[in-house]
Amino acid sequence: MFDKILIANRGEIALRVIRACREMGIASVAVHSTADADAMHVRMADESVCIGPNPSSESYLSIPAIVSACEITGAQAIHPGYGFLSENANFVQVLEDHGITFIGPSSDHIRIMGDKITAKDTMKKLGVPCVPGSAGGVADVVEAKRVAAEIGYPIIIKATAGGGGRGMKVARDESELEVAFRTARSEAKAAFGNDEVYMEKYLQRPRHIEIQVFGDGKGRAVHLGERDCSLQRRHQKVFEEAPGPCITAEQRARIGKVCADAVAAIDYIGAGTIEFLFEDGEFYFIEMNTRLQVEHPVTETIFGVDLVREQIRVAAGLPMDFVQEDLTIRGHAIEVRINAEKLPNFSPCPGRISQYHAPGGLGVRMDSALYDGYTIPPYYDSLIGKLIVQGRDRDEALARLNRALDELIVDGVDTTVPLFRALLAEPDIQNGNYSIHWLEKWLAATFGQA
Repeated sequence: MFDKILIANRGEIALRVIRACREMGIASVAVHSTADADAMHVRMADESVCIGPNPSSESYLSIPAIVSACEITGAQAIHPGYGFLSENANFVQVLEDHGITFIGPSSDHIRIMGDKITAKDTMKKLGVPCVPGSAGGVADVVEAKRVAAEIGYPIIIKATAGGGGRGMKVARDESELEVAFRTARSEAKAAFGNDEVYMEKYLQRPRHIEIQVFGDGKGRAVHLGERDCSLQRRHQKVFEEAPGPCITAEQRARIGKVCADAVAAIDYIGAGTIEFLFEDGEFYFIEMNTRLQVEHPVTETIFGVDLVREQIRVAAGLPMDFVQEDLTIRGHAIEVRINAEKLPNFSPCPGRISQYHAPGGLGVRMDSALYDGYTIPPYYDSLIGKLIVQGRDRDEALARLNRALDELIVDGVDTTVPLFRALLAEPDIQNGNYSIHWLEKWLAATFGQA
């Protein structure tokens, strides 16, 4: 087992990893920018190292600075959290070259799954169902029209190196195709330095269902059910729950086994998430995230496992602490992402926290790095906390979420808490009757914009 782990991240996820390390008797090292000198993850870690100025490009994304911090402190392994360098194959390769353990998959697996076309081809070969689409990148409008005619409208154009909804455009018929194609390529080039795009059938009312998988890197893997992440704004998740309201036990077992078998076949190590669109009882692969997800606590809650602890264990060469037969769902869990944003425009709202009180009680978990007097810097993501609740069933979880939102106090900045209060009053949310398009339509109807 490792003696010391460096966490190459900030905020609540860095704090989450530090807590797991402390329970395992492992020393932790926090890295931080100058803006984060007073952050909670810096205060909680056993050691801390300043790795650069405020911009993430000069601190949290600086591979030389992070490797230097690792060597200075004698950390044997790095946990990347999510975001930043968590899916950067070059970063992992550098660590491998320096003899530093990356707590996550190999650089090869990150490269395979980081390219959407290669990932889709790989999953097809492994028996994972995929959305009908182009065989690879689409070179020009002429080819785009040919592919669209084959798979049928509407279609969606996606950046090969994409993520976060950038480089994605929908064309509902041929009259919209040329503008959508050129816009997607332009956005992809600006966001990722790569203008290659591919095309898929655009499903009408799908759910976004993701399967949590975990492998030991030695040909053994399990699945930990699904999460429904269909409530999204601009392809960004805001509300996640498990198990999915629309998934049957038979469907869960079937797609879970397919996913576990797929990652076992490639000797995948650690946590990963295979994401699908789900419509009319069928699953269609869209991508694999080779890291811990923001919404991993809902899975931990219903299965009673610590995914970060397991990540650390298998990275150290130890076997998984469970097999598939050990994993049984208990109740229902929901997570909402609390962002420092001003409604209805969702504009970032950094500033000083004058008062913070986390909700508590049975079945309530608050993952946050806030404290009274903390100043949220303007340089990073606006996520300031994740409120997770569990109930014996979905109705109890929703009631508990309502109660916990009423208890939560974040004074000094605007947050997205009012959004969730409003959503919980909607019959479609109460009944679990929503698709990936539901939230944007609701926002447009409620506020005149999405």
